[in-house]
Amino acid sequence: MNTPSLKGQVHEEIEKIFRTLLPRNGLAVREEQVTLCHIMLDALLKNNIALCDAGVGIGKTYAYLTGCILLRKNAPHSAVGSLPVVVSTSSIALQDAIIEEYIPFLSRIFLENHIIQKPIRAIARKGKERFVCDVRLAQRLEAVKDKKKNIEQLEALLSLRTYHDLDAVTGLSGFDRRQVCVPKFCEKSCQQRSLCRYHQYLKEAKSAEISIQICNHNYLLADAAHRLQALHPLLNDYQALVIDEAHKLPDAARQMYGQSLSAEDFREICDLLAKEKHILAAQQLNEKFSALMRSMCRDEPPEEDRRTAFVLTPDRITALRDCLFLLRQTQKQLAPYLPRWISYRLGAAENILNLFFTMDRKYILYIQYDRAGAPSLCAASREIPKQLNQALWLKNIPAILTSGTLMAGGSFDRPQKIMGLSENQRVENFIAASPFNYEENCLLYIPDSPLNVQIGSEKEVEYLAEQICRLVEAAHGHTLVLFTSYALMGAVYNQIKDRLSFPLMEVWRHSSDVIHKFKQTNNAVLFAAGSCWEGVDFPGDMVSSLIIVRLPFPVPDPLSEAEREQYPSLQDYIRSVIIPDMQVKLRQGFGRAIRTENDTCAISILDHRAAPGERHHQAVLEALPNLRITRKIKEVEEFIRAKKSSDYFLS
Repeated sequence: MNTPSLKGQVHEEIEKIFRTLLPRNGLAVREEQVTLCHIMLDALLKNNIALCDAGVGIGKTYAYLTGCILLRKNAPHSAVGSLPVVVSTSSIALQDAIIEEYIPFLSRIFLENHIIQKPIRAIARKGKERFVCDVRLAQRLEAVKDKKKNIEQLEALLSLRTYHDLDAVTGLSGFDRRQVCVPKFCEKSCQQRSLCRYHQYLKEAKSAEISIQICNHNYLLADAAHRLQALHPLLNDYQALVIDEAHKLPDAARQMYGQSLSAEDFREICDLLAKEKHILAAQQLNEKFSALMRSMCRDEPPEEDRRTAFVLTPDRITALRDCLFLLRQTQKQLAPYLPRWISYRLGAAENILNLFFTMDRKYILYIQYDRAGAPSLCAASREIPKQLNQALWLKNIPAILTSGTLMAGGSFDRPQKIMGLSENQRVENFIAASPFNYEENCLLYIPDSPLNVQIGSEKEVEYLAEQICRLVEAAHGHTLVLFTSYALMGAVYNQIKDRLSFPLMEVWRHSSDVIHKFKQTNNAVLFAAGSCWEGVDFPGDMVSSLIIVRLPFPVPDPLSEAEREQYPSLQDYIRSVIIPDMQVKLRQGFGRAIRTENDTCAISILDHRAAPGERHHQAVLEALPNLRITRKIKEVEEFIRAKKSSDYFLS
């Protein structure tokens, strides 16, 4: 495979695919995309690990899929050469798009042009909890048949008779989902085993005809954990790895190598015991669990999701000791009578509580509060880079890690460190700039620093409200306003809700209906925070004005405090962690507006720390593409007038 002639031949195929075949089928020739595919394929051939920062609009998915297909096609005829490729993503939407759109499209073109001889087959690999168990589904339907069940939820349950993938069904409640999914441990005596749709899916997934396995980051890491423990792997053996949306891999690692226990987990354990007719045990555990949760609660609910360091106070010691004693006693007494998966839940709860009782130093212990103030006990590993290195990078397998926001400030130091790649000699980095003409299609507005306005003050709220109102009028609506704080978002909303002549909407957590309504309204204004900084696209004239209220610096919490301890000084920590993390988040927010080559948008950053001469101005410029900058709202209005058609202003 590494002979010069063969490598040259493969690279010639890339040129033919991207310059001739794909353009014949409606795709534009993008030099950055062609180069990216060459770089990715070279990394695969050389058995390297390539970190590729691919700007918006490059088409990185086509680049790495083509590279992987050509790798597999031209690999030596050996056991390794016949192995599939694994593509790991963080979102179900991207997994679905790869299977339903990208792969069929490439497979058809490559077959028609004799690049491959057989269709490309791909399959999504997911955990048991994402598939329906027909036995449990029948039980659940029987349980609700005489109850006044929400019609949408009932229809979702009934549709599972047809769809075995829970992700393919909308309207299913979280409780129903947990009741009908494949359990962690299946009984070998199950009479439906031969007809089980999940087992049929597993049989298909193991077929040698599958050339691309697609999973999420959590599943990838779970497979690696199985292999390290000499357990049966979840994925088929593979010859190469692609990690798309790679900036989310550390978050997946925190989940994988961490532990958590919530009030909902406690309730579920008690419900499971009650259903097995162990009513007294369920009541006793519920009493002790409730006392433990009360010891974690604050006097007043927090305004937003927050993490606080866990402190072992006397009342928590008592509550933890009581819970641990009762859990152990319950397991001992009921062991002969409980299904394995319930015993597993009891044992897992005991193990997590013991971490907090002993204050295990291998973990960062903290309490996560939701918006209602409900606490969850969380333990995050202190060794995530080391664990990722052992799980993924010690294998002699080539890998591509790619994302639109992988690097920060022109450097890959931060992602390499947190992903355990700092000392890896196989690592190579590549930046593929977006092909979009940002200087022509964008204008960056940064106002002069306001006088005597402190962050968090009432004057700041008034100042922001005034700026946002003027910018909305300048853009004739069509505005997305990104906040770093739900509290600030609410305060500004109350200031301007009666002042705008355009529809104003707020999106809170998981408010997909509000986002949909915004997209259907021609000149609306959307206030958003949290997850809306990435993963939500607003192409065309939906968002012609993007307002970033504050620079998205990470909020101090126990995890960041633990990381800070690794640096010799606060300034080193700010330079190495805080600034790069802010830059990545800023790039993610910036990417919400410009999604196609023809999009035009004014971007406003209202944080006075971003202004010329202020301490974070240069960091802002490093994070964003080259843009024209103005200090005047009048020029924002003129830019919008010049870029938009007359129809834009009629809605």
